[in-house]
Amino acid sequence: MRLKEKSIVVTGASSGMGKAIVERFVKEGALVVAVARRKERLDALKESLAQEKGQVLVFQGDVSKKEDNEKMIELAVQHFGKLDVLVNNAGIMDDMSGIGDATDEKYEQVMKVNVYGPMCAMRKAVSVFKEQGHGNIINVASVGGMRTAAGAIYCASKAALLAMTRNTAFMYIPDHIRCNAIAPGGIQTEIANSMGMPNPNGYARVQKVLAAAPQPGAPEDIAAAALFLASDESQYINGDTLVVDGGWIAG
Repeated sequence: MRLKEKSIVVTGASSGMGKAIVERFVKEGALVVAVARRKERLDALKESLAQEKGQVLVFQGDVSKKEDNEKMIELAVQHFGKLDVLVNNAGIMDDMSGIGDATDEKYEQVMKVNVYGPMCAMRKAVSVFKEQGHGNIINVASVGGMRTAAGAIYCASKAALLAMTRNTAFMYIPDHIRCNAIAPGGIQTEIANSMGMPNPNGYARVQKVLAAAPQPGAPEDIAAAALFLASDESQYINGDTLVVDGGWIAG
C-alpha cells in the first residue's frame, strides 16, 4: 500500500476528481478527511469505501470560509494524530468572460474558492507541518492557469494557485515541506455546473482553444497523478506542476 496510514485532507471530495482521489487514496491505505458541502454525497462515499484498507472521515465544509479550512485540518490531527498531506482540489469556474465583462461579484466568488480557500488551508497545514518536521501539499490547479482555457477570472485564479505552489515549495524547503500542483486539462467532472450562463463573447473565443483539446480525460487520471505526488515515490519533487491534459497544451 503506497499511502498506508498517511493522514490526508482532500477538498471537493463529493464528486469528480476529488471523489476519485479519495477512492484511490483509501484503497492505498490512507486515512482521509473528505471535505465538501454536500454531506449526503460524502456519506455515500464513506459507505462505499467501508471495506477498503484505509478510512474515510467526513467533514461538511465550505472552502471559501477560513474557519472551515482550519477545522478540517484540526479534525485530521485530532482524529488521526497527524497530517501528512493536504490536497486542495475544490474549485469553481467563472462564466468565460473576458476582462472587459468581468464583474466584482464573479471575481469574489471564484477567488474565494480557488485562491483564498487554498491559502487558508495551506497556512493552517504549514503550521502543523512545521511542528511535525514534514508535510506535503498538492494543489489542483488547471491548464487554465497556463493557457487561455476559460475566462479571465478563472485563469487568474489558477495562475495564482500555481504561484502560491512554487512560493510555498521554496519557502519551506528547510522545514521539509513539499508543495506541488496538478494542472488538469479537459476532465469529465461537474465543474461546468458552477459556471452558470456563460458570457457569449467569451465562450465563443474560448471555443477556438477548446477545439484543439483531445478527448476529455477521466477523474481517475487526476487521482493517479495525485497518488504519485502524495506517495514517498515523489519525495524529491518540489515546486513543480504535473500537467495532465492528454497533450493539449503541448501544441
